Amino acid sequence: MINFLNLEYFLAAAEELNFTKAARRLFISQQSLSNHILNMEKEFDVVLFNRTSPLTLTYAGQALKKRARQLLALKDETYRELADIKDFSIGKLTIGVSHTRGRVILPEILPIYREQFPNIDLCLVEGNSTELDQGLLHGDVDLIIGMLPFRVENVGTVPICEEEILLAVSNAVLERSFPGHVDEIRSQLEEHTDLALLSHCPFLMINKGNRVRTLADEMFEDAQITPQIILETENIETVLALAIRGMGITFYPKMFISSHKDFSDKVRQHTSMNFYSLDSPKAHGTLGIGFYKDHYMSQAAREFIRIAKEVL
Repeated sequence: MINFLNLEYFLAAAEELNFTKAARRLFISQQSLSNHILNMEKEFDVVLFNRTSPLTLTYAGQALKKRARQLLALKDETYRELADIKDFSIGKLTIGVSHTRGRVILPEILPIYREQFPNIDLCLVEGNSTELDQGLLHGDVDLIIGMLPFRVENVGTVPICEEEILLAVSNAVLERSFPGHVDEIRSQLEEHTDLALLSHCPFLMINKGNRVRTLADEMFEDAQITPQIILETENIETVLALAIRGMGITFYPKMFISSHKDFSDKVRQHTSMNFYSLDSPKAHGTLGIGFYKDHYMSQAAREFIRIAKEVL
């Protein structure tokens, strides 16, 4: 029978390839770690490490290292599932969401969730789309919220609402780029938002790794233009604020405007700001919740999805 503590200690040593560093990481003595490794070698009747300098894994050690993570993850999943079955009154749920999307969506969901399940500890992990995808893959988050499809394998999805990416263009940019023809250009954009028409205009972009940026880059490529990007930032609110001040054109989710009254009112005060629907089907998508198929989905996660589908 596998001793999971021995397995955990072996994995730490296999990752560090240094007994001293591994023991320090585990907060145990080096002698204690060595004893656990020896016990595993006796249990399987193999040598797991070449005790050389530097320390290396034997072929058996390499094989066990591949399985150790899976076995430990399976153990954790099993304990979670059994605890879930025994008592759903306590638990933890970790949700991954982008900074701005969290501001818009979570106030609609979390107060209701907290009222219904007050003993579930909630943890939020905020980051861009790439970071959240990796967090789900590595088990750092239970659920992620974002535009479908997610760019990571083996992820199950639950659609929750429609989403649209708008093009935010100020009159100030149009006046500089099309002097004397602003009304004509605005009419053309209202009828048909052609990115090629704006190819010589300055653009303000969210950093690569964000899903809005990925879609924007794909739409530029489809239009066969290379945009004049004058600024890139991690914060999508910053690019919109600068776009409102006439610094450049940007892309912005419609949901972020319409679902936040104070912010929406602030945008409407700038009558020189125009928001155009894009013709590309890539600008029209679905917001969804993602979960890793190989991990057990807790009751806490299932209830979060249920509430999200009801309120959004």
